[in-house]
Amino acid sequence: MLEFDAIRPYTDEEVPAVLQRLTRDDELLGILASHHFPRLNRWFPRLAKGAVGAGLRRQTRRVDSVDELQHRMEPYLDRLIERSVADVSYSGLDGLAKNRPHLFLANHRDIVMDPAFVNYALYHAGHPTPRIAIGDNLLQRPFVSDLMRLNKSFIVHRSVTGRREKLTVYQTLSAYINQSIATGNSIWIAQAEGRAKDGVDETDTAIIKMLCMSRKGEDFAQVVRSLNIVPVSIAYEWDPCDQMKARELEQRDRTGTYTKESGEDDRSIAKGLTGYKGHVHVAFGEPLTGDYPDAKAVAREVDRQILQNYKLRPSNFMAVENLPEVFSLPDMEAFIDNWRADFEPERLMSEKAQFERRLAGCSASEQHWWLLQYANPVVSACMAAPATATSAPSAASDAGA
Repeated sequence: MLEFDAIRPYTDEEVPAVLQRLTRDDELLGILASHHFPRLNRWFPRLAKGAVGAGLRRQTRRVDSVDELQHRMEPYLDRLIERSVADVSYSGLDGLAKNRPHLFLANHRDIVMDPAFVNYALYHAGHPTPRIAIGDNLLQRPFVSDLMRLNKSFIVHRSVTGRREKLTVYQTLSAYINQSIATGNSIWIAQAEGRAKDGVDETDTAIIKMLCMSRKGEDFAQVVRSLNIVPVSIAYEWDPCDQMKARELEQRDRTGTYTKESGEDDRSIAKGLTGYKGHVHVAFGEPLTGDYPDAKAVAREVDRQILQNYKLRPSNFMAVENLPEVFSLPDMEAFIDNWRADFEPERLMSEKAQFERRLAGCSASEQHWWLLQYANPVVSACMAAPATATSAPSAASDAGA
């Protein structure tokens, strides 16, 4: 275990000491106090933080394992989800064995809520929750690192730059993931580094190669089968961070680069946690059991399942109708015509009003990029349809995303 100490989640034995540290962390207590007792915190911050700390210590008393902590936190996660969605649905869990670990390879839209929705589904279906891969760029504050590692998160060191250092990091990460699966612990990891801000869900073959690199010399197809990879597709009707993503995409297109503002990741996490998401669907695919010859073949199958299981909403189709260059793609008009029968006219009118309000919240220069986030899943689905599998280019690539 020592070789993984720099990246692994906390063990049960470490939980009490970490909780004690967190309940006395001045920065964390300040953030919680400003949220729960804004008026008291403004005038008497020490008193407000003291009250929050006492409450945390009371709530975490006798918590001595990760499972017990997650059990205590489950009602809070339930309320957080219920307050920020119209509804949440799941599919595919009936096909997954509860007594076998899985590597959940997922599309990625939200920093925290993607794995949270997966955890929510698995927990309520009686499956063990997975260990979660999280980039070290999100762990700049010690208390954030503590909180995430308490919740079964392990660290992906993305900040390394040298080729040799990267190779070492990926080798260790690969070994840790394979050991986790071999010892009965499921894993959640995104299909590519970072969120798909433009709505294009594609598996990076580098992720597949990383998963297998610590087992060189073994049969590739057998290694893939032993990991029990399950593609996971998550679809949000509304992305709470869509305007932030549109601003980044517009700036990247206009200037060729984008530099995050201080605290931007924190704001993205907060918006993702509390912002309205509408209808959310999480689809668990089928484990990859085929005889895959290489990483490209694995990535193609993951993409096929993610796109096939992605739940399209009126917001997606309305975005296409607002982008002439997308609507005019081969077979797109016929593809769009087929979806209308799935929704009642009253529902479409209500969704259109909300769609237009959200679009109007973007500046004129950013609206194109806001629309692409919602339109590109339709483009991907149209491309994946048998009759149009090779006919339509990605709208994002056409627009330079």
